[in-house]
Amino acid sequence: MGLKRKSSAQGIDPGRRRFIRIATLAAPATAVTTVTGGAALLDPARTASSAGETAYRPQYFNADEWPALNALVDRLIPADAAGPGALEAGVPEFIDRQMDLPYGHGELWYMNGPFHADAAPQFGYQLSLVPRELYRHALRGLDDAMRRDHGKHFSDLADSDKDAVLHQMEGGKLAMGEVPAATFFAQLLANTYEGYFCDPVHGGNHGMHAWQMIGFPGARADYMDWVRQYGARYPLPPISRG
Repeated sequence: MGLKRKSSAQGIDPGRRRFIRIATLAAPATAVTTVTGGAALLDPARTASSAGETAYRPQYFNADEWPALNALVDRLIPADAAGPGALEAGVPEFIDRQMDLPYGHGELWYMNGPFHADAAPQFGYQLSLVPRELYRHALRGLDDAMRRDHGKHFSDLADSDKDAVLHQMEGGKLAMGEVPAATFFAQLLANTYEGYFCDPVHGGNHGMHAWQMIGFPGARADYMDWVRQYGARYPLPPISRG
């Protein structure tokens, strides 16, 4: 199986915003301009919803899955004084759109067996489920686990309880059916980061506010004069490819 980047525990720590900013600034610029993890490009005609338009309606996730997905990414990157949260950035929209692209159908992954659930982490993803199937099975398993353990849906839990559940998932300590909790957490966190920092043409990073937060210039044709000006703030606003 192809290797997949593992997620960090800092994704749900109190200092998550600071970690996101530091991690992104340390990464190559090209890692932010593209959709990482193999997610495919969208048709530029299908750009993110702008202010004044109707709320985004999911094309893949159903009425039971959509509230859970929104609640999950909201706790991974909540809004605060430093910048927008995952909901304001349109992360759920980004993930939903990816599910109907080659990425969601697993066409960009090596998906031939054998699959070994007990394989060491360095052997990467070991499930036969493509991303859209992974989300479907995992969200169903999460809902079953929440009704079993809390008597309510994940989206109805208090924020502190949601965070506790996310810690359980990250540590692989939540029984949620056929999808290992830690595997789903890693996938969700990676896609949340992607949707938060992607070019808005992919459906996330609404208003390019995440780029503004870290001072990223976006898809400008030339900013070589500023590459070696360490510590200097780039004076121009970011530009999207859309």
